[in-house]
This record gives sequence, C-alpha cells and structure tokens, in this order.
Amino acid sequence: MVVTVTYSPGPHLDRFLASLSLATDRPVKVVIADNGSTDGAPEQAEKRYPNVQLLRTGSNLGYGSAVNRGATQITDAECSEFFVVANPDVQWGPGSIDLLLQAADRWPRAGALGPLVRDPDGSVYPSARHQPSLVRGGMHAVVGPLWKSNPWTAAYRQDRQDPSEREVGWLSGSCLLVRRAAFDAVGGFDERYFMYMEDVDLGDRIVRAGWQNVYVPSAEVLHHKGHSTGRDPARNLAAHHRSTYTFLADRYPAPWQAPLRWTIRGALAARAGLVVGSSRRKQAKGR
Repeated sequence: MVVTVTYSPGPHLDRFLASLSLATDRPVKVVIADNGSTDGAPEQAEKRYPNVQLLRTGSNLGYGSAVNRGATQITDAECSEFFVVANPDVQWGPGSIDLLLQAADRWPRAGALGPLVRDPDGSVYPSARHQPSLVRGGMHAVVGPLWKSNPWTAAYRQDRQDPSEREVGWLSGSCLLVRRAAFDAVGGFDERYFMYMEDVDLGDRIVRAGWQNVYVPSAEVLHHKGHSTGRDPARNLAAHHRSTYTFLADRYPAPWQAPLRWTIRGALAARAGLVVGSSRRKQAKGR
C-alpha cells in the first residue's frame, strides 16, 4: 500500500507510478490523496493504472493532513503491518520498497524506515537527521545560510557520517515505510502543520512513543523536488518558519518556559523577515 499526496503534480506522477514496479515484486495499491489539482494528472493516473485509487480531499489540506486521509483508505486485507508514504515526485530505485521491508524485519521496533534519497544531480540528500535541539537546530538556522560548512549544521544533518543502516532522530517525509501500529499509536501526522516540519514532528513522536526511526541506505530513491515547493519560494519560507515555531513551542510548553517561547518566536520572525524579503527581491529581479 502506497499513499501519495498530489497538488497538480504534472509528469512527476506518471514517473512515480511507472517506476513503482521496480521497487517491489509485490502487488501494490496506490492511494492518491489529491489536494485540489487542476492539471488533470491524478485523474489520468487513475484511468491508466488499475492499482490507483483517487481520493479527493476537497481542498488543499497540506501534506500531513492529506496523508492521514489517504491512510484511512487502508484495509486490513491490503495492509496488515506496513504502508508507504511518498511524494509524487519520487522515482523508485530497484528493490527500494522490498529492501525497506527487509530492514523492518531486522528492526522490530522501527516505526518508520527511510531510504537513501538522491537529488536530481545524483548527490545524497541528508534525509536522516538528529532532532533539532535548541543549540544544534538554532545554530543551523542562524549560521547555516552564511557558513555552509559550520559544525552545527553538519551535526544536525549528519553530513559527515557515511551512509549506514542506523537509528536516527527523524526521516524525510518524502519517502517512508511506516509501521501501521506506530502510525496509529501516535495519531499519524499532526494536522497543524500545513507545510514543513510535519516529518520532524512525526519522527519525534514516534521515538517518544517507544518506537525507532531507521535509516536504510541500501534502499534508494530519486527525489525530483518539482512537485509544489518551488512554486512560491517566499511563501514556502514563511511557512517553514511558522512550522518551526509550532514544533519548538510544543517542546517547551511549561508556563515558566514562556520567555523562551517568546525569544524563539522573535528570532524566527526576524529570520523569516530577512530570508522571505531576500527571496521576494530575487523573484522580482527574475521577472
């Protein structure tokens, strides 16, 4: 069972579905949770591929909320233990789903397992990371854009570690094998996150519930990153900062921690103002 979320995915969706036969020899049902596409691609996919079910969510709910809706379509007969969550701009590598399932046998407490994710240029995307602590995550956010090789970013992204099968803090939501029991135990994705950080939050709650996030680099996918995130960079940057505040505020909820939350909010607002403004100026120059 595979759940993917679409928002006018264009040709990415057909490549996603066509390459799925490389990922596993098992019969696979695909639920497309569509957030209001206008390009006709989800409808065409449902007609072309007999294993595809199109679920219209009714509006643009965001990624995590749409995945949750898609997961409700899973029956016990179709998925007794695992299902896959993946972006429609993923291209599957040979045996990628089967390799994730094999790893799940080696890690019986794995709530989520993620493959090695390659960018379109062939480089490895840091899809398996530590949780963003205040110091590590804060320094990554503040220093990272100016000093790419800083030690806090390297530690957070685990850039200097060779790919190895291991437990990590969280995994990119672009492609995950999810254990249904773990997903149900934590209530799926937190629907307050419209865009960004929903995978960080899910990974954190999986660990807090006694499960593990496991990186499986023997399984590979290619992520084209052309689905929706590049359409309005300034809007996406603003959304990222809002989601980051939601995530951090949840981790420091006590009344006596209010000054820390205020500081986090102020710092993120200042950073958002700078990066969003810079992005809009670049967009204006490019017109």
